[in-house]
Amino acid sequence: MSHLLELRGVHTHIGAYHILHGVDLAIPRGQLTMLLGRNGAGKTTTLRTIMGLWRTSKGSVHFGGQDITALDTPAIAHLNIAYVPENMGIFADLTVKENMLLAARKAGNAAQMDAARLEWIFKLFPAVEKFWNHPAGKLSGGQKQMVAVARAIIEPRDLLIVDEPSKGLAPAIVNNMIEAFAQLKQSGVTILLVEQNLHFAQRLGDSVAVMDNGRVVHAGCMAELAQDAALQQSLLGLAL
Repeated sequence: MSHLLELRGVHTHIGAYHILHGVDLAIPRGQLTMLLGRNGAGKTTTLRTIMGLWRTSKGSVHFGGQDITALDTPAIAHLNIAYVPENMGIFADLTVKENMLLAARKAGNAAQMDAARLEWIFKLFPAVEKFWNHPAGKLSGGQKQMVAVARAIIEPRDLLIVDEPSKGLAPAIVNNMIEAFAQLKQSGVTILLVEQNLHFAQRLGDSVAVMDNGRVVHAGCMAELAQDAALQQSLLGLAL
């Protein structure tokens, strides 16, 4: 199996705190991988380390066969990797259109954005079109999450990394998000999702990695984990 992204023995310190303790993680190309684990297990730190926002103190990160461990965050993003952080990173005072335009590096103005791709995004996330000229800060949490993901895919990406896309969302919005990620997966993009919503994980995941205490303690097929209640209990302290 071809892996698009690999972490090999990654350690990350934040100040005096040793957060990641030798993370080994392989993300298969063209699949949706769920990164699960209890709060504080190191999931968000893993994503931030991949993006160069926090530095590895030991180990390496490889993308498409290239060692990207020492690259800064803008250089990593330019490799066609998009990252949606847990706080969504929306520019509240800008309109939805202006938020999207900032992410569309090839467009100097709204008219230069890829019309066909925008149409596809509007079908995935109707709220993006509906609130196109509204300040993004005035949107609901679910609408902001849609804008954040839409902004990340305004240009074709090789890898999409999203931290807890369903957090705090109403069930109807969660189902909308599941549909959108299913379509994104079908379009061929490789996706890495951190998620606490196990229904979300079960519906979407091809492969899964479970973290605990700064390490990956289980990696395999999502369907196998979804069918093994004892394994879920031991890894996550709860059952799907």
